[in-house]
Amino acid sequence: QVQLVESGGGSVQAGGSLRLSCAASGRTFSSYSMGWFRQAPGKEREFVAAISRSGGGTYLKDSVKGRFTISRDNAKSTVYLQMSSLKPEDMAVYYCAAGFVDYSSYAGQYAYWGQGTQVTVSS
Repeated sequence: QVQLVESGGGSVQAGGSLRLSCAASGRTFSSYSMGWFRQAPGKEREFVAAISRSGGGTYLKDSVKGRFTISRDNAKSTVYLQMSSLKPEDMAVYYCAAGFVDYSSYAGQYAYWGQGTQVTVSS
């Protein structure tokens, strides 16, 4: 089992940047593929980005390509989501998740979830 704690959310103006972190504890972090999802008010949770267990491969939602980067540091048991050129439509609660299928965009393939961190983008 693994516990996940997100941090780094906050309020920014459109065009700004934030870096989200997700610290894991429990079982060996490198055993898990990691993903970031988000949920805006009144909308379903959606996939944002995923990274393989080794960190050698990533997969991003089309609308965030070129603006967001996912990375991980297995020595620190932490996954990051660097977000740049933020838009109002990026505003949501962001969740990190741990699973066993590399590059999955399907929430059901992630076994463990953090509590979420709020990202607010003002225009």
